[in-house]
Amino acid sequence: MSIVVGILVIVVGIAVSIALHEVGHMAPAKRFGVRVSQYMVGFGPTIWSRTRGETEYGIKAIPLGGYVRMVGMMPAAPDGARRGRGFFAQVVADARDQSVEEIRPGEEHRAFYHLSTPKKLVVMLGGPTMNLLLAVVLTASFMAIGFTQQTTTVASVSECVPTATGAPCDPAAAPAPAVAAGLRAGDRIVSYDGVATGTWRELLDAISGTAGQPVPLVVERDGQQVTLTVTPVDAERAVLDADGVVVRDPDGDVATVSGAFVGFAPTLARQSIPLSQVPSEVGRMFTGTARAVFTFPVRVYEAAAQTFTDTPRSADSVMSVVGVGRAAADVAGLDATVLDRVAIMLSLLASLNMALFVFNLIPLLPLDGGHVVNALYEGAKRTVARVRGLRPLPGPADVARMMPVAYVMFVVLIGATLLLVVADVVDPVQIF
Repeated sequence: MSIVVGILVIVVGIAVSIALHEVGHMAPAKRFGVRVSQYMVGFGPTIWSRTRGETEYGIKAIPLGGYVRMVGMMPAAPDGARRGRGFFAQVVADARDQSVEEIRPGEEHRAFYHLSTPKKLVVMLGGPTMNLLLAVVLTASFMAIGFTQQTTTVASVSECVPTATGAPCDPAAAPAPAVAAGLRAGDRIVSYDGVATGTWRELLDAISGTAGQPVPLVVERDGQQVTLTVTPVDAERAVLDADGVVVRDPDGDVATVSGAFVGFAPTLARQSIPLSQVPSEVGRMFTGTARAVFTFPVRVYEAAAQTFTDTPRSADSVMSVVGVGRAAADVAGLDATVLDRVAIMLSLLASLNMALFVFNLIPLLPLDGGHVVNALYEGAKRTVARVRGLRPLPGPADVARMMPVAYVMFVVLIGATLLLVVADVVDPVQIF
């Protein structure tokens, strides 16, 4: 049941993200007087719809996107233009005809192409901006909730230095440095070798490389700071898996790792992340997503190659909506607290909205970035004409000429999506 709930949560989260993206387009378009005839979440057959005012609101069967139909997205063909022949010429002509037919008599001024360049930019950037805002809000939410993490408070102290085989302590075993130093369960380690240790990771980094050296260790005990001296030893320890079972290599020997050993285990506690780190976390998500989008063709090829060969699917492989759903099922099935699973779900949705933000800024139709580029081109032409004193100013950009690009992009995106769906079914990404 928890897995079903997890999938439903991520599906609803994706639907809400798409719906708010389209609201980001629709709200400013209506504010600027453009007639919006349809607002749809999803593609394919319509499951439900209602008409309110002049707009039909609905939900479609395939939750892979959505759209807002704004009247007059493309101007009519320039005066004197001849209707070309060939497949793509027909695509351009059909797009112009459909756009013009949507305009009601007497409402020519409400066509999208009559908007000024700044207003067009506001409308087309409204959708991606909504996803960026959602990414920020969701990031702040999961950081405020926090995750169960290892802390610098001591849960237990080892009695002896472990052996490479993981055998229990015996009377002849050397005492662990923590015991010799007087470290106790409940002590919170404040600093190690003069370095403040606010997190478990910082403490491990400070301990590394200090084997054989007497090191000052400051702990907080019963509300007071106590300074101890600990001398870590260079110990070879057995590697344990997530269940605490000794890991063995292919020959059956115990896998070991050596390093500075003090001899204590940390407590586990929920730790929220300061909201001051939200900008840096959002920036990290943006750069990682932008890198993935920039290399998208290569990443899709790698996903396909890993799926249909013996190469294991990498944990950072690109995924389809199916892959995100499977990741949500994995999260729901984790042996973790409800709050931990909620935080991970929120982080997944934050990453998804960042992906929608970046992906839609690709400067090619039918994506929002393609319309942004056309609006900027139109504005640049008019600015140059205005500076040169030319009259009349150039008309709206002939967006229809880019329809062949949009057609090819649509086919490529559908192909990539289907390929990733197959990959996510046959060889899903193992995040955990």
